[in-house]
Formats: sequence, C-alpha cells, structure tokens
Amino acid sequence: MCYVNCNLCPRRCGADRTSGKAGWCRCPDTALVAKAMLHQWEEPALAPGGKSGAIFFGGCTLGCRYCQNKAISACPTGTPTDSRGLRQLMESLIAQGAENIDLVTPSQYLPTLLPALTPKLSVPVIYNCGGYENVETVQKLKGLVDIYLPDLKYADRDLAAKYSGAADYFPTATSAIREMVNQIGAPQWEGEKLLRGVVIRHLILPGHTENSLKVLDWIGETFAPGQVLVSLMRQYTPMPGLSAPLDRPITDEEYDSVLSWMYLNDLQGFIQDRSSADGRYIPDF
Repeated sequence: MCYVNCNLCPRRCGADRTSGKAGWCRCPDTALVAKAMLHQWEEPALAPGGKSGAIFFGGCTLGCRYCQNKAISACPTGTPTDSRGLRQLMESLIAQGAENIDLVTPSQYLPTLLPALTPKLSVPVIYNCGGYENVETVQKLKGLVDIYLPDLKYADRDLAAKYSGAADYFPTATSAIREMVNQIGAPQWEGEKLLRGVVIRHLILPGHTENSLKVLDWIGETFAPGQVLVSLMRQYTPMPGLSAPLDRPITDEEYDSVLSWMYLNDLQGFIQDRSSADGRYIPDF
C-alpha cells in the first residue's frame, strides 16, 4: 500500500501522489496535520476524563457539502508530518494526559500512519472516519486500532450522491463497517471507559429523517444487540451558504422520532442534547 497509483479510498483515482499529481482528494504524499489537541467533545465513554488526544488530518475522501471541518477538509491544510513526527505527536499527547489517540479523517495518509502505530501505544487508538472506506484499507489496520468510530451517513443513494458525491456510499460503508466489527468484536469496557469496540456514528440531517430510520434499520438487522454501539448525533450545525433544508438545525421532533426508532431497533449507545448543535464545539483550525 503506497501513494503510487493511489487506491487508498473508494474513489480509486490511481493518482501517483509521490510525483505531486493531485488525486481526487488533492492530498500530498506526506500527512498534513491540521491540529493536534486534547479534545473534550467526543463520546464520554471514549475519554471519561474528558481528554481525547485528537489529531485532525487535512483533506478528506468525501467532501460533504455540510462539513463542519471544511476549513481543513475541502482544501487540504496542515503541517507536513512524516511517520516519525506522527509518532512523536502521539506520544506528546499521551504525556499531556490523553486517554486515547483519536485519528480524525486519516485514511488518505495510511502509508504514513501505519509505521507510526508500531509498536502499540499505551492508550487505545481510535480510527475516526467518514465510513467511506475500502475493505482492504481497513484490513491493513488489524491489530493497530482498538476502537473504530465510523460514520454511517446515508442509506439513501440519491442523498449520498447529492451531498457527498458518493452514490456508492451505503454499500461501501456497510462493507467497511462489517470488516471493522469482524476485527474488533463486541465492546470491551473498563468501568465506564470503552477499551475496544465499534461505535457507529449517525448525524441526523434536517429534513431527512427517513434516511436516518433506514440507517438504524440496517444496523439493527445486521448486528446482534450490543455487538456495536450507536452514537445518534443531533449536532448538525448549518454552514454558511447552504440551501434548504440544510440551512437549519434539526428540530426536537426530528431528533425524537429517530431516537425512538433507535430504541425500537434495540440499539445501545450514546445520544446528544440540543446544546450540541453549536458552532462553539467546532475546533478552531
């Protein structure tokens, strides 16, 4: 796996990123670290003490129209960092009290990242991604990741094409999530802290609760109760320039209807209150 004829993501654009050729993601062959910080806004079970060691990478393989991290994802931004530098960054965050290493949107830099994860770190490694992953890319992470934190954004093909330019999102993401669960197994806990497991995030989009119900249906039909955890997110915050219905937060009625469906599917996990839909929680890049 390398940056020559790059097929790291489902776009499979084949760019030779070592020669400076821009592929679909427009990312270079050296990892771009946009921000590294002790981040307190992840699910409480990931860092009960409130200190996730988050490393935000520049660039993305999706390009969602409503992305809250667009400042670093739409035009890849960050400090060029090699494998040794990434390792030092991780160890520095742990020394500052990080309860985990939370890798945010890292897949486009996997050849740089893999050496940095060896030997195993002293805290859980979280792979925080958009869910739009190649199965073979996920397989390369076996034994190096403790907690997978993928999104499952869409069950609706048309929405995936319209908002993220990825009509194949649902079959691609669900295959990747199956592989993640095969690797990790059921959640493992130490008190209130999650040590291993798969947490599937779903962000409810305004005006599209039907999509959310279909996402939860798939999770409930695919996995046994407790085999995965679900994080049902109401933090959607409209970015400037979006048209209806993406130009507003979700309503209490929308969130409550999806939450009820989560319970009907016997899904366990995490929920958010109304205050989560606030731009103050978006990191300052």
